Amino acid sequence: MPLVHKHLIIRAEVTTPPTDEQLTVEWMKKLISTIGMKVLMGPYAKYLDVVGNRGLTSVAIIETSHIALHVWDEVSPALIQLDVYTCGPLDPQLVVNALQKFNPTKVEMKYLDREHNLTELPLN
Repeated sequence: MPLVHKHLIIRAEVTTPPTDEQLTVEWMKKLISTIGMKVLMGPYAKYLDVVGNRGLTSVAIIETSHIALHVWDEVSPALIQLDVYTCGPLDPQLVVNALQKFNPTKVEMKYLDREHNLTELPLN
């Protein structure tokens, strides 16, 4: 399989943000499987209860790169920042579908081809 260097960056405002570490790990595992990737390490999740920066971070090293999820739940609406970087093929809609679990009210995203430049790709 040729390397393709795709990077999906999502900013989502949600009404039911993930706060449970184990449930988030399970969500991440399901996401990785759904997008056809393989786990190398993780996923890991940790909740930080520090006023002004309260929320959850989850990361996974996948066979083709990484996935990182950051959640801030003390703001309203709660905020999710999600990066999916892969050297393999990726269907961004599958990632957006997985985010539906958190009841997004607004989703913004960029899909980049990082093979030679940072070229923005259309989202179909």
